[in-house]
Amino acid sequence: MTTQKSDKILVIGSSNTDMVIKSSRIPEKGETILGGEFIMNPGGKGANQAVAASKLGGNVIFVSKLGNDLLGKSAIEGFNKVGIDTSKIIIDDVSPSGVALIMVDDNGENCISVALGANAKLSKDNIVQIKEIFKSVEYILVQLEIPIKTVNKICEIASDFGKKVILNPAPAQKLSDDILKHIYALTPNETEVKLMTGVVVEDEITAHTAAEALKNKGVPVIIITMGVKGAYVYSEDFIGLISAPQVKAIDATAAGDTFNGALVVALAEGKTLEDAVIFANKAAALSVTKLGAQSSIPFRSQIT
Repeated sequence: MTTQKSDKILVIGSSNTDMVIKSSRIPEKGETILGGEFIMNPGGKGANQAVAASKLGGNVIFVSKLGNDLLGKSAIEGFNKVGIDTSKIIIDDVSPSGVALIMVDDNGENCISVALGANAKLSKDNIVQIKEIFKSVEYILVQLEIPIKTVNKICEIASDFGKKVILNPAPAQKLSDDILKHIYALTPNETEVKLMTGVVVEDEITAHTAAEALKNKGVPVIIITMGVKGAYVYSEDFIGLISAPQVKAIDATAAGDTFNGALVVALAEGKTLEDAVIFANKAAALSVTKLGAQSSIPFRSQIT
């Protein structure tokens, strides 16, 4: 069907509170490390990507499910401060808001454990109830910290309305062909693409092999994020590795979320895929130079 172009962006996904401990290294199993620094930040892949898109200039509507608690109320206050439309956020009076426990070492590497809470209750019915909002956007950004059946419904509705879904398949899990056939762009990292294709991505050659495997499943655009190396793009208009700026990494938390938020903003503005990935690489590189998730996401004015 023919739809009118819109610069509005719909982000659907999780919202958590991140409880971060930064120490010299990540402890081994059964080990306790003293002397770390504790920080509590808003996070969650959906929320991070919504905040990134908004801070980088996007007109963002965010759909999520939060607990009726202090953490949920604080999250909504934060979204409002950066200009996100929070009118479609759903409050769950039973389940608590999601929480993530994050450990970060001196090299910026991290490990994360997430208690999904209300995020796990974002249902297909919830999406059907707000499906009219899909008509007002061109791009829909979604991740996998909400139930997979809900993700599938999002993709189906978007396809029905002729909208473009960008799926960030994180945390890593296998995806059915039913989901993939409704997706415009897939943005896995090396770990996620290995799970989906069995290919270990180490360089441009292996990235190309993995991307071809996903292309054969019907995804028009594949963007494999490769950390400091940049992002490998496979599409009808562009194929190749787009390098990332080299920076001193402090904390990689939310770097991928920043990349995805920046990507959808650039595409919604009508940039070419190549230019959109260049912009996303710059934003993600800046994010790793600061500690935290949403607090590390740069504003549009900082991207040069």
